[in-house]
Amino acid sequence: MTQTSQRPLRVLAAMSGGVDSAVAAARAAEAGHDVTGVHLALSANPQSFRTGARGCCTIEDSRDARRAADVIGIPFYVWDLAERFREDVVEDFVAEYEAGRTPNPCLRCNEKIKFAALLDKALALGFDAVCTGHYATVVLGDDDGGRELHRASDMAKDQSYVLGVLDERQLAHAMFPLGDTLTTKDEIRAEAERRGLAVAKKPDSHDICFIADGDTQGFLADRLGGKAEGDILDESGTKLGTHEGAFGFTIGQRKGLRIGHPAADGKPRYVLDISPVDNTVTVGPVEALDVTALTAIRPRWCGTPPSGPGTYTAQLRAHGGETEVTAELTDGTLHVSFSEPVRGVAPGQAVVLYDGTRVVGSATIATTVRRETAAAG
Repeated sequence: MTQTSQRPLRVLAAMSGGVDSAVAAARAAEAGHDVTGVHLALSANPQSFRTGARGCCTIEDSRDARRAADVIGIPFYVWDLAERFREDVVEDFVAEYEAGRTPNPCLRCNEKIKFAALLDKALALGFDAVCTGHYATVVLGDDDGGRELHRASDMAKDQSYVLGVLDERQLAHAMFPLGDTLTTKDEIRAEAERRGLAVAKKPDSHDICFIADGDTQGFLADRLGGKAEGDILDESGTKLGTHEGAFGFTIGQRKGLRIGHPAADGKPRYVLDISPVDNTVTVGPVEALDVTALTAIRPRWCGTPPSGPGTYTAQLRAHGGETEVTAELTDGTLHVSFSEPVRGVAPGQAVVLYDGTRVVGSATIATTVRRETAAAG
């Protein structure tokens, strides 16, 4: 396995206004590439200032990105992709919750915006690659010379999970300058400071970028509110309480159930199932969350699709650990079985398969099989 060629390229650096993307752009320029910075305006009505460390894509972020580009000494532009972002990411996010699923908007943004809309426009303008501040690596495979996506050198900062939607063509035009260096975030900030980048001490953004105040339930209520009140049931179908919208719950949720009385065994209850069809939420003991297998749809492969059953490790959340699985693609559906039961698995999430550090691909979870109930999720 070898690193990708470092011949000078025309590079479009996506600059969010944060420290990671600024240092990535600076490193790309320092490596001798012809770099142009671009900030993506993803909100039709950006706020002037961030809310603490939440959100991004504000006017302030655009200005921070421009100042960083000036210090690096590269051209800088702002591209308006707000309408595309609204359609492909925000509306998809709301629709998934309305359907009782739990989406990951960061994966959708990488797939539809940064490495589809942005990359397509970049290639049309004659750029060779898009550079971002993600912590992951792209390498040349030993066998066929194709591009492979691998975990970052520092597992603590690895972001390959949210890049598992990239196909081989997109990887051929992707550049992640931060992924192959064993540096802490403090060292990245120190590097930014040495380079004279004012974003060196800027706090990282958290949560979902288009929900600046972090109130996901409030955001969804504004768009899906007015639904009929629904029931909260136990596994036997007994009514325990009511809710104001099934969209306000996620699989595995423990807090905020407002059931009003404890379970017979005195143990906490967790959300086991969300049914938008009859507007019910089912709760039960934590053991009932154990998942032994799942099916996933809309697979995306970071290279040649696997053939036949295989043994991999899987990651189910952006900051989750790995678990051993066997997986097989059959008629476009990925069937995954876990060596040990896992919890917190919800339809709508992504399952990303790994072969060692290499990202094999990802797919969207459609159904789950529970250890005891063996019922679809």
